[in-house]
Amino acid sequence: MGHGNGTQEWAVGCGCPGAGGSPHAHPHPGAVRSRQSRRQRQQRAAAQLRAQQDFSSVPHSFVLGRGRPGRCLRGLVADVRRVLEPFTARALRVRKSNSLKDFVAVAGPLGVTHFLVFSKSASSINLKVFRLPGGPTLTFKVMEYSLLRDVVSALRRHRMHEQQFRHAPLLVLSNFGLQHIHVKLMASTFQNLFPSINVHTVNLNSIKRCVLITYEAETQLLHFRHYSVKVVPVGVSKGLKKLLQEKFPNMSRLEDISELLVKDLNLSESEAEQDGPHNVTELPQAYAGRGNAKAQQSAVRLTEIGPRMTLRLCKVEEGLAQGNVLYHGFVHKPEAEVQALLARQEAKLQLRAERRQRQEEAVERKRRQRQAQRERSLEGMRRKRQRQEQDGDSGAEDPGAPEPDAAQQEEEEEEEESDAEHYRREVGEEPDQGEGSGPPLALPGSASAGAASHRSIASHRSIPLENQE
Repeated sequence: MGHGNGTQEWAVGCGCPGAGGSPHAHPHPGAVRSRQSRRQRQQRAAAQLRAQQDFSSVPHSFVLGRGRPGRCLRGLVADVRRVLEPFTARALRVRKSNSLKDFVAVAGPLGVTHFLVFSKSASSINLKVFRLPGGPTLTFKVMEYSLLRDVVSALRRHRMHEQQFRHAPLLVLSNFGLQHIHVKLMASTFQNLFPSINVHTVNLNSIKRCVLITYEAETQLLHFRHYSVKVVPVGVSKGLKKLLQEKFPNMSRLEDISELLVKDLNLSESEAEQDGPHNVTELPQAYAGRGNAKAQQSAVRLTEIGPRMTLRLCKVEEGLAQGNVLYHGFVHKPEAEVQALLARQEAKLQLRAERRQRQEEAVERKRRQRQAQRERSLEGMRRKRQRQEQDGDSGAEDPGAPEPDAAQQEEEEEEEESDAEHYRREVGEEPDQGEGSGPPLALPGSASAGAASHRSIASHRSIPLENQE
């Protein structure tokens, strides 16, 4: 039930030309087609998921130049990006206004684990290798370098094609077994820069390139080389190899075809490469190319494709070029001075931590004060609402209440004036204006008003009420 079978069945059902079917042979041609397309979508989704998982599990890098690198250094940056393909930003654009913080900000979402930053000064070219997110930072001085085009132009016949850059190169470290902290740190940094491989499950056809880094302990130099890998069968004559490679040699000087198999022809120097125990191995699996079968003897040949670099480690720093110097290649300080520097650095860090703690405490205290003030305000509002509900009147003027009528105010004033006039006519004195000191005022003609007036007159003249009657 492969892709070809499903396509052929659909073609026959639809009556396509050359398929041998009629237009009405299949009543529902869309049924088989829909099942096949759904299976294809599922397979494509599964393949994309696996590719995403594999892509996110390997290290990624940014290679960029800072300052004014110049044309040659820009070419070196492009060549190093070519070496690190496909897990690097090949078309990365860097502006003058971009800082290192800008790249660090986008590195996390993109899964970038390393920065390789080239810079040029008046006296040297430097390479900084940053390990994200927390460091360390390794600073190298580029002693010598050759671009990819220079290396390829020096070869009589190079082997470099686009398919080689679809897979990451194989990393080979030489002479990194010294028991020094900076040597171990360099080795781990280079190992983490390239994807790791499992020798038991790796596909040999995915290894098309090789990066060789050699360390010289005497000179403390690093030699960076980039090679193309080719595997050819051994144990047969060179004439037969050319036949296997579909390249027919010149046989005009041969008397019989058997001479091609048992004798070596006078081949060119580029073709007559010497193989020996140093590069012959038994293949654990079949490799691309004619004659490279499993369990057969084959020779591994390397062709340099560039670039070349000769590096020297200058210093190792903690963090992203902002921490303590763990190692310096040129400045060697005594132990007492190193301890004093570490003590000062520790004091600075402690002071910074104390300041940060005080700031956090001040922020927390202000937050608690704002929270307490808010609770007091809410409690006051609740008490005020309760008093309003109990009294029925808050004592505050309601802005929405209607204003009193002017005629009603005049009527109330006239009633007060009439009560005062009645008191003067009956008693003969002005009514008291103090609160609770004067006689009570009553409306004229009422019983309470008559009784009040009689009591007031009697008390004023000191005449008993019985005599008056």
